[in-house]
Amino acid sequence: MKLTRIVVVLLLLPLFGWAGTFIETFNDDDLEDWQELVRLDKAPGVWEVVDDELQTVSREKFVRLLTTGDSTWKDYTVEFDVKPLNKHGIGAITIAARVQGTWVVLCSIEDPVEFVEGKPPRQREQISCVYGDFHDVIFVRLHAAPHPLLKLNKWAHLKLSVHNNIFSFSVNEKQVMGPAKMPNLIGVPDFGHFPDFRTGGVGFGIANYTARFDNITITGDSVPNKGALPVTQKDKLAITWGQLKQF
Repeated sequence: MKLTRIVVVLLLLPLFGWAGTFIETFNDDDLEDWQELVRLDKAPGVWEVVDDELQTVSREKFVRLLTTGDSTWKDYTVEFDVKPLNKHGIGAITIAARVQGTWVVLCSIEDPVEFVEGKPPRQREQISCVYGDFHDVIFVRLHAAPHPLLKLNKWAHLKLSVHNNIFSFSVNEKQVMGPAKMPNLIGVPDFGHFPDFRTGGVGFGIANYTARFDNITITGDSVPNKGALPVTQKDKLAITWGQLKQF
């Protein structure tokens, strides 16, 4: 029985080697692989490495995105640890996929204000996944559902998986969306300029938060190998163990 198990493991090892793994831990203060995607009329934000973690501050309602990757990235999973430190107003913590130029797929944990005719404004906590043009702020909703905001001063783990036109979103290893199929809008009236969102890079960002990010990990056949995860701190140990159990 032991021999059989060893043979099975040896046979599976090459399969794991097929997928590339891109890891960013910010231990070397190097952000050369990353670029900010900003709205046309907005100034870029400030992203700085503090204690080997990336920190940024936003006091605006619009999302700022830090992105990496290119148009050759296709099917992959992007995940990271995030710790919101302060909330400055109506905000969002966002994970992005299929970033190509200004076109993006965004999944956010947010608390927008909802306006319904004849009723007072209502603020709601939710997850929301949309896709569209980040510059023109023209988006189509893929999914929305009630969901509590992330707790301040506590690490959380976000993960977005994309395969062809199927998307799945998880928070702290619990799937909160999907598998959801994105409709093809090419040729559809009023949406003929939309791409098919089958390739593109990844990103993460915030609106109206101060937050820290760490251990960004992207895995997929088209993703280049880079970096390695360090020995984790105590407050991230449970998250890392949850990741290991997937294998």
